[in-house]
Order: sequence, then structure tokens, then C-alpha cells
Amino acid sequence: MLSGRAQELSRNLYSPAMRYFLAAAEAGSIRAASRELNVASSAVNRQILWLEEALGLQLFDRVGRRIRLSQAGELLLAHVRRTFSDFEGTVAELDALKGLRRGTVSIASVESVSEKLLPAVISSFRKSFPGIHVNVSVSSSQEAARKVETAEADVGFTFDPPENSALTVAFQQELVIGALMRPDHPLAKAENLDLEECLKFPVALPAEGLSLRTRLDMVRNRIAGVSRTYVEANSLRLMRALAREDGVIGFQTMIGCEDDLSSGALVFKPLTDAPLQADRLCVITSSLRALALAPGMFFDHSVLALKDRNSSNDAKKAS
Repeated sequence: MLSGRAQELSRNLYSPAMRYFLAAAEAGSIRAASRELNVASSAVNRQILWLEEALGLQLFDRVGRRIRLSQAGELLLAHVRRTFSDFEGTVAELDALKGLRRGTVSIASVESVSEKLLPAVISSFRKSFPGIHVNVSVSSSQEAARKVETAEADVGFTFDPPENSALTVAFQQELVIGALMRPDHPLAKAENLDLEECLKFPVALPAEGLSLRTRLDMVRNRIAGVSRTYVEANSLRLMRALAREDGVIGFQTMIGCEDDLSSGALVFKPLTDAPLQADRLCVITSSLRALALAPGMFFDHSVLALKDRNSSNDAKKAS
């Protein structure tokens, strides 16, 4: 949704049909859109019908009182979101020219990055730009990439994003996937550990659809007759809790489990299987549109912060 100032300007600069279409698509019904826009349902419906007639395409499938986007509607929605997102960014830049240090940054992040890494990046950014509003959405790797691609987010922090011409990867770091377990687990003292050995014990696996699971399955599918899965979950935090409380083995990179490792509650054992050696942490943005001033400043800040973090970690290893 547009900010208050951008909404006010868009009423004069953009046709009602586009604004009403966007509201109806996001609300899923004409009535809900009318409440959001504070206009009559008949006005919303009339503008959408006019838009469908002008395009010669049906934008919605009507299902009772609900509406569902058609294929044409999905394409138009992506365009409108990009257009309105660009417009909001332009408004922020115009405000900046007047000396107003404000704006909005929308971030899509995976859970592990949101635990410790992203809060540190946001905190350091807000010290320089306290007036900029930061909006964070936490989801799966695939969903974070989709949000950036469809202009629902300006910047994405994700693992293994799709190779897509609509996405630009400005930073990437290869991380080893490891086994997380309590210090008293039978495998905690192992020098070299692979996934097959871990699967002889109860494990907590990432849910299907997560980038971690995709890489783990590359190895699991080659292992015959060994499967003692205890639980599957789409939350890495839950899997770490199970590893602490129930003694199962969890799997992730070292991103997000820093506190458990520093406290000694869990140990991290890198896995030697080749597909698990290079899970790519990436900072992404859209290649289809230029970032507005505030998102652009945050994007640049994030890339520099992660590069500085890597340099600091390399220096610690060398010392």
C-alpha cells in the first residue's frame, strides 16, 4: 500500500480505475475495497468494469461475493504495483529535495537473517536515517525473492534466489550447511560428519520449499534406507529449540544460531557433503525498476555492512 502522502497525490495523478483495481485485487472483494477506499461499492465495480472493457480482457473471476484475479489480472497487478512503488519512491525523493529526511524501505527476509544479522543492519542504518520507516516481512527464500520481483519489497535477504533476469544480486556469500546439536549428543565430538551419519539419529528437517531443504534433499535422495525424521517445520527457531530441548539434530548455516553457539547450548558441525558446502546468502533487488532514494540508501548500506562483516570475520580467523 502507498504511504499517506503518496495516496493523497495519487488521487490526482492516477486514474481511479487503476487505484480501485489495486484495492480490489489486494482485498479480494469489491465490498472490502470500497471500505478501504471509502467510496461506494458500485463506484469500485463500475471502474473495474470500465477497465475490463477498455482492455478487452476479464481481470477477475467472480466467485460468489469474492473475486479472484484472472491471468490477465495477475499481469496487470504486477504492473500496477511496480508503477505505484516507483511513484512512492519518487514522492520520497521529492520530499528529500525539500530537506525531509523520510521515506519507506520495504524488506523481505528469510527467518535466519532476521534473527541477528538484519536487526544489526537496520539498527546501524537508523542511526544515520532515523526518519526513514522500515517495513520488514519474514518468509521463505522463494517468497522473499517473489516479493522483490513483484515490487512488494524493495530489498530482499534470501538464500539461493532463482536465476532470473528480473532480479539483481548485489551481494552473495557462500555458507556451509551444518548439523546443530547439543554438546552431549553422540555426534558432537565427530571430526568429519556427513548427512548420512546424521540421519541415523532423529532429526528436525526444514519444510519443503525452504532453500535448506532443497539442498539437503539433493543428498538425502542418494541415501537408501536411512530416514529417522522426527519433525519437519518451516521455522528454524523451532528446530533449534527442538535440538536444545529434545536432543534431535537440526540443520542450517551459522546465520541465525549465533546466540545458541556462543552460549554453548548447541554446537555446529559442518557437513562434508558437496551440495551442502555453498548455500548462497544474497542481497537482492529488482532489475526492472530503479530504487527510490530511501530504499537505495538502505540497499547500499546493507551491502557495505555485510562486506564489512565478512572482512571482520576473516580478520578474526587470521588472528
